[in-house]
Amino acid sequence: MTKQALKYYYEKYKHAIPLLLYGILYLTWFVYLERKVTKDYTIIHVALDDRIPFCEAFVIPYFLWFAYVSAVVVYLFFKDKDDYYRTCIFLFTGMTIFLIISTLFPNGQHLRPRVMPRDNIFTWMLTFLYSTDTPTNLWPSIHVYNSLAAHFALMKTKSLSGRKWLLTASFILCISIILSTMFIKQHSVFDVVTAFIMAAVMYGIVYKYDILTAHRTHKNKAGTRTPQIN
Repeated sequence: MTKQALKYYYEKYKHAIPLLLYGILYLTWFVYLERKVTKDYTIIHVALDDRIPFCEAFVIPYFLWFAYVSAVVVYLFFKDKDDYYRTCIFLFTGMTIFLIISTLFPNGQHLRPRVMPRDNIFTWMLTFLYSTDTPTNLWPSIHVYNSLAAHFALMKTKSLSGRKWLLTASFILCISIILSTMFIKQHSVFDVVTAFIMAAVMYGIVYKYDILTAHRTHKNKAGTRTPQIN
């Protein structure tokens, strides 16, 4: 590949750099917490947790979360750079807050069933999930927060204007993922509610206030300011 071609692709796709760098930072930090937080953590539990039934079939939307959030980010990466940046701001901010909370306030839960009540493909999938994902570092729920972020991103992007069927499908999947975190006993209701609160705050910052446009406006004003000569 020629130097000119490399320069072309760099200029076209350089907005992937923040995503890649943050991905490395997040995974490194999260893996460290997963290995460190194994005992002496605060148990998160509310009375409503005990009233929610265990339903192993919800492991399907729980796993679909990975494809859902990734697909939204990739779509916006190629289709709408501004909305891609807004989504990254939304995701990175909440995920960083989650990491800080998990570092300063180690937490976990004891909601998972000790023995699977049934033997089927869904419980097999859950057994695998439980074996690879410790019941720690849960608050607020990133599954819930990122699902809301993905759905908001699809709602706000102009590139999907008029495609109600897709937004409806996104909404159904988003709600299914949120419910799955409680039905497969991965999260307490407290984790879910606090994720909603954090997502609501970020929605106001990213979309109502539009921090991206505000930053650019401030930057342009600062760049065009004429220096005074004394």
